This record gives sequence, structure tokens and C-alpha cells, in this order.
Amino acid sequence: MTAETITAEAAGTWKLGDLVVNRIGFGAMRLTQNADGAPSDRDRAIAVLRRAVELGVNHIDTAAFYFSSLRSANELINRALAPYSDDLVIATKVWPGRDPSGEWVWATPEQLRGQVEENLRQLGRDHLDVVNLRIPPSMAKGSIAEHFGALSHLRDAGLIRHLGISNVTPEHLAEAQTIAPVVCVQNSYGVGAPAEDHGFLRACGEQGVAFVPFFAIAGAGREAGASDTDSEQVLAVARAHEVTAAQVRLAWTLQRGPHVLAIPGTGNPDHLVANVAAGALRLSEDELARLESLHQGGE
Repeated sequence: MTAETITAEAAGTWKLGDLVVNRIGFGAMRLTQNADGAPSDRDRAIAVLRRAVELGVNHIDTAAFYFSSLRSANELINRALAPYSDDLVIATKVWPGRDPSGEWVWATPEQLRGQVEENLRQLGRDHLDVVNLRIPPSMAKGSIAEHFGALSHLRDAGLIRHLGISNVTPEHLAEAQTIAPVVCVQNSYGVGAPAEDHGFLRACGEQGVAFVPFFAIAGAGREAGASDTDSEQVLAVARAHEVTAAQVRLAWTLQRGPHVLAIPGTGNPDHLVANVAAGALRLSEDELARLESLHQGGE
């Protein structure tokens, strides 16, 4: 089977509340601009989204603040995929936002409804499938009750179907669960993550909460993307399977547990095919152990 014929179903499924998604999804952040900061090609971005759905991707992660000078991720999704299929799950995130000049702002609890409605307008929907409350770094040890409570009210009003939290600690999850059900946790995670992050991932699985890593491929590169180099351990596994280091990193995260989802983002059609194909890659126990040593000791 070639990468071209591998679909997202190969990774298996998980449920976000009552919504079944394939564990390989798609992150929309990289659709709006190229790695060098130049605006993306609109037709190419639309083609990538449509190809993702053709390959079985039914979980797309986006945000109203994913925009560049000429592109909006939500608008691209709307243009490419509306009218939406019944099985397509679109997850977005709120609390951070950007004003028209691109400057970052952080919403008050009362302003979250405006952010939710902005996503609804841009996506052309009457409700949002999943909304993640993205926690600012300044709140790493603070309470999220007011903001999460505000989202819970919007859920009760029918604007939101399910709630998640992003960039959080176990304490945030415990606090949120006392207010409303949490279907997913979105955190930075991948090969080389510290041991406490792995413990949190495992705890989410024990609670039936999906764990959705971001920067699983980019690692320390974060928004800038993956570097051209990688650790020798990752490269050795890649050579053994005749795949890329990025595919190894994705496969590793997916094998951390059946509740782990992947949302790799790309504006490159070839990278999209490779990312989806990573859902079929199975690493051996020995390979997992070798990469686990990176996980424990860093890269």
C-alpha cells in the first residue's frame, strides 16, 4: 500500500463526546502563510483542505486568530468544505484573539461570546462542534473557572456542542471538570517531552479525555516548524521504515495511547499525504523504547 492510498481511517478512531473522529486530523494554522512569512496561495490551501477530507480526515483544528495579511484559516475552511459533511468535526479555540493589526488580546469572560460568534460567522455555522479554552501562559497556576464557566453557559445555550481546554495543567483539568465535561486536552507534546507531560497524557486517558498534541512534529521549533535536522535515534527509526522523521514523530505520539489524536498542519499537498500515512505506521516495542529514552532524557 502506497502513502497515496493510506487514509485517516488507518489510525483508528476516538470519540469527542458523541462525535467520532479519525485519530489523524488536520491543523489549519499553517494554511494562512508560508514558512517564510509570505501569504499562502489561496487555491493551494483550499486544495489541501479538500484533499484532507478525501483522505478521510474528519477532525480539523482551527481558530479565528489564525490569519495573515491576506488569509483567514476559517474563511479558507468555509470556502473549501461548506456545505459541511455530517461527520466533519471542526474544533476551534478562544480566549486569545488578535485585533485587525494582528496584535494579541486576551478576552474577558464576557467577551468570549463575541469570539465564539466570530468563529461561527467565519465558518458559516450555527454551532461549533468543539471549543477549546486556550489558557494564557500567565494563568499557568491560576483559576480558569470564570472563563470556562462562561463557555459552559454558551454550551448550554446551544452555540457549542463540546468543550476542551488547551495549554493546561492537571489542576486546570480538574477545575474545569467540576464545571462542565471536558472532551479533550490540547497541549504541546512530542518526542522529547518531559516525564510529567507523559503522566498527564496517561491521566487524560484514564478519564476518557482525548489528548491532542500540538507541535508533535515541530517540537522545539514550535510555530516556526520542524528543523532540517533531527536526533539520530529518530532518524534511525525513520530509515528502518523508509519514512520521514516527521512520520516517526507522529506515529510515536499516536502510540502513546488510543485516546491520543494528531492534528499535523501543512499547506503542502505532499506533506499532507505523508502525515495521513503516518497513521498506519506501527513502531516496534524496541523502537518505542529507544524513543522513550529521548522522552525521559530530552534531545
